[in-house]
Amino acid sequence: MQQIIVDREVPCELRDGVKLYANFYRPSDEGTYPVLLCRLPYNKNLPDFSHRYVDPFRIAMSGYIVIIQDVRGRFASEGEFRPFAQEVEDGYDVVEWAAALPHSNGKVGMFGLSYYGFTQIYGTLEQPPSLKAIFPAMTGNVTGDAFNQNGVFQFASSETWILDSVAMDFLKRKQSEEQYAETVKEIVHDLNHIEEWYNYKPIQEWPPVMKHPELRDLFQKYINNQLLDEVRDNPYNHEQALNMPAFHLAGWYDNFLNQTILNYEEMSKLNDNQKLIIGPWAHGMFHSDIGERSFGIYSSGYAINGIEDITSLHIKWFDRWLKDQESSILDTEDPVYIFTMGTNTWRSESAWPIPDTQYTPFYLHSDGEAHHTSGSLSTEIPGEEKVDAFVYDPHNPVPTNGGGVLFYNGKNAGPRDQSVIEERDDVLIYTSEPMKEPLEVTGWIKANIWASSDAPDTDFTVKLVDVAPDGKAYNLADGIVRAKWRNGSEEAAPLAGEIVEYELDLWATSNVFLPGHAIRIEVSSSNYPWYDVNPNTGETIMTTDKMVTADQVIYHDSEHPSSITLPVIPKSE
Repeated sequence: MQQIIVDREVPCELRDGVKLYANFYRPSDEGTYPVLLCRLPYNKNLPDFSHRYVDPFRIAMSGYIVIIQDVRGRFASEGEFRPFAQEVEDGYDVVEWAAALPHSNGKVGMFGLSYYGFTQIYGTLEQPPSLKAIFPAMTGNVTGDAFNQNGVFQFASSETWILDSVAMDFLKRKQSEEQYAETVKEIVHDLNHIEEWYNYKPIQEWPPVMKHPELRDLFQKYINNQLLDEVRDNPYNHEQALNMPAFHLAGWYDNFLNQTILNYEEMSKLNDNQKLIIGPWAHGMFHSDIGERSFGIYSSGYAINGIEDITSLHIKWFDRWLKDQESSILDTEDPVYIFTMGTNTWRSESAWPIPDTQYTPFYLHSDGEAHHTSGSLSTEIPGEEKVDAFVYDPHNPVPTNGGGVLFYNGKNAGPRDQSVIEERDDVLIYTSEPMKEPLEVTGWIKANIWASSDAPDTDFTVKLVDVAPDGKAYNLADGIVRAKWRNGSEEAAPLAGEIVEYELDLWATSNVFLPGHAIRIEVSSSNYPWYDVNPNTGETIMTTDKMVTADQVIYHDSEHPSSITLPVIPKSE
């Protein structure tokens, strides 16, 4: 059996003299090997992070040098931590350093999930010549906005990340030993009460951060997108930088689902050597039970269709691009491999979106009574129908119940029964007739909702739900839009009571609505604390705690045909 040598705290000196430290896993045999590099801000010495979903020992035993490195300003590494922005230049330097190491054959690949995915995408931008392939998992898009959806801030995940993932090591570097001992107690206390802290407004004055002066500047830059903008505003040649083989890993209930799929779509235009796998997974969670549903053993990332696991996918992918070994991955040469919920099956596809997808509008209909909370959904275009209305009170927002969320310790992620949510007066539900035949919906989803409000600004939300014969209503996808940004993000446009058509991006899913199941959408104005509530004043809770109610009206008639467009996959003949 191949023996593995582990070298700890190996230094890498960057162009500015800062030293970063890494752990090496390498074969004991003499010779040269490709390098697989993972760069993270969460402590390379903690197995929950360094071994989070891939096994570096198995990879090393397959003939690789695996390097897991603390990024600048984190744990053993020197320097000041500037999230995201620092990873462009540092990524180039570390890749070229790794290529020149003893035992390296000069070829480097990168892998990692979430922030470690950002280090890959951003690490391509200066085009390090030794970087030959990447495996970005559940991560952001280099030109996209990872923490906003249609102008609405995903604040719960941002507050969680700063407090849980960043604060302690960041403050340890800046405080005396005695002061830091008290700081740890405060942070632990606040994490234990983080669900209460989510309710604090305004966000920019959030006490769990603002009580630590050394953390304030980083927090302000993070919540105002200044860290990402440092990269997005720089004129890198994306077409050249992203022209490389990449294996993209996503989850139907991951908070970076849309960004990861966009990475696949955009890089496929630049380089044919792309793969995409999407499982029924949440962020960094690859078990067969997600949320309140179980999808079967073979849905797990540790037994994918009984053929592979995530580590073996990495080995085969990098064997192809760093060792020139042609091997079939998941027994297919198709670029796309997806898990379809409902039937709970894996399959490969030749492209994404799926060829021959029939984008089918399902229209909202009233039950004949104005101000109802329950209506119908069908492919029939509406005629003359009464409006539906509800009162949106930001003091009592619709609580987040599942979805592609990122809360503390993974709480609340995945599919969950929406029945209690649907009992609220501020949630309108529209339900189709039960399916007589299976109906597959796989791909991008959008909703077009015609609405008016008496507020100068407000939000609208749409959630896609699979209703089982027993009444259980499991969420599949959701979206939100902020009214004042309806004409684009350059200039806010206050409302004046007019009827507006809002287009909402619900990202994507793959689900078969089985016979007896029904399609449902929920329409409301909040999804809290996943998204910040709209105070209905024209301001945001980023800067104010003043909030007022709004009277919302939803239209669905021949002139205002509110709908959700589903990517229906035709049945095979």
